[in-house]
Amino acid sequence: MGTGANLMRVLLVEDDGRLADSLAEILLAQRYIVDFARDGEAGWNQISAIAYDLILLDVTLPKLDGMGLCRRMRDRGLTTPVLMLTARDTSSDKVMGLDAGADAYMVKPFHLEELLAQVRALLRRGQTSFTPVLSWGALILDPSSYEVSYNHAPIHLTPKEFALMEALLRYGRRVLSRSAILEHIWTWQEAPSEDTIKTYIKNLRAKLKAAGAPKDVIETVHGLGYRLRAIE
Repeated sequence: MGTGANLMRVLLVEDDGRLADSLAEILLAQRYIVDFARDGEAGWNQISAIAYDLILLDVTLPKLDGMGLCRRMRDRGLTTPVLMLTARDTSSDKVMGLDAGADAYMVKPFHLEELLAQVRALLRRGQTSFTPVLSWGALILDPSSYEVSYNHAPIHLTPKEFALMEALLRYGRRVLSRSAILEHIWTWQEAPSEDTIKTYIKNLRAKLKAAGAPKDVIETVHGLGYRLRAIE
């Protein structure tokens, strides 16, 4: 299990920029890691690549609405807790949201303390659910305990290195582009330079090699990004 709230990762899918910024600020102040998507399809791309502890999901979104995104998640077997946010306070909307697979439902404008209490309750509930362990040959990453090992040798990663390793494992042989790295691992306020990303990749390679993994297990696809090379 993650040790404390500072390791909890929340995805905020909200197209209202001002509300998203204020919610992100509140959640960051509570020591959650916050990622952000402005439409349902972008939200789905992030959910597909990263293991979130909680998703805050607006109902009315461009491209794919909150109901559709929640249904897609549940259809694919994803059990991540979902807190649905809506401007409409009618029982039929609430029933539709819960039928789509949401765990809880809040109507805007909401009281801040109530929202944070709901977030804490859903995170506690989510911790008891099973998060699949990711593996690539002898390389194992457990999203729920934040442990990484190669041939049972533990690899100690920083939170950013862990998020990058997790994204690479979820992408597998698909190329993880630099823009996807920025989207998944850095919040929109703190996007790093390309050199910073290269440094993180270099550090990951060094830690993997020190644990006995092949030095080229993270492959550079020139001009595109990075992906994992098959391990025998």
